[in-house]
Amino acid sequence: MTWLEGELTTIALCWRIERRDGVTIGLTAHDRDLEIDGLVYRAAPGMTPSAIVRSAQLDADSMDVTGALTSAAISETDLLAGRWDGARVAIFATDWMAPGEQVALGEGTIGGVETRGGELTAELRGIAAALERPVVEETSPECRAELGDKRCRIAMAGRRRFARVMGVEDAVIALDVLEPVANAYGGGRLRWIGGPNSGLEDAVARSEGSAVTLRRPPRFDGVGALVELIEGCDKRIATCSARFGNAINFRGEPYLPGIDLLTRYPGG
Repeated sequence: MTWLEGELTTIALCWRIERRDGVTIGLTAHDRDLEIDGLVYRAAPGMTPSAIVRSAQLDADSMDVTGALTSAAISETDLLAGRWDGARVAIFATDWMAPGEQVALGEGTIGGVETRGGELTAELRGIAAALERPVVEETSPECRAELGDKRCRIAMAGRRRFARVMGVEDAVIALDVLEPVANAYGGGRLRWIGGPNSGLEDAVARSEGSAVTLRRPPRFDGVGALVELIEGCDKRIATCSARFGNAINFRGEPYLPGIDLLTRYPGG
């Protein structure tokens, strides 16, 4: 890489950011746009990373990227809506005179994001950050599996339904269809298919009839939008057995004595 060895270098830093919904953008600290492998990296001279440290240690790698908020790239509205949560980021250097050859500087996912005074600061967490997670599960009276995953094994083909939003009041969503059973969507998810919330997903706290209560109000107006409802589970052994007939795959310890065992006494 002769462009790294000359007396006058022509290095430009670039960021490739891939959202979970498939949207991909490119940014560069250079003062003009660069096209690399078919993706245009838009000029964002204000985008600067903190010190980039690469090592063979097992400590979690992280860095901060600071820059101005722009509607053409990463808007404050999308950040606060959570569209960029967990996005994959790759940072590399290239020769702005002949873009193409790359020197990888780091990759990971977007962690904490802060906005202040028209600027954003995003934390980039490296692959080694996964080492901070617990390696074994803790016991719990509730099921630790998610409804429909490979440990639960419940078929979800008939447990997803589409509906139209008829009204929104705080976190309560009124739909044009009734739930199949009581609290069918409690602990489940609601995915927005259309409208300003399109592409976003919300957790459902509980459902009753044609109304579902989200764990937080929708980010934007959702009246008239199409949504996908995914059934949930309250993770209790009674529900697993009676509603799903799946107690054999229950991933919890409902009859294991709790930490309050020693404080119990006869007649208490």
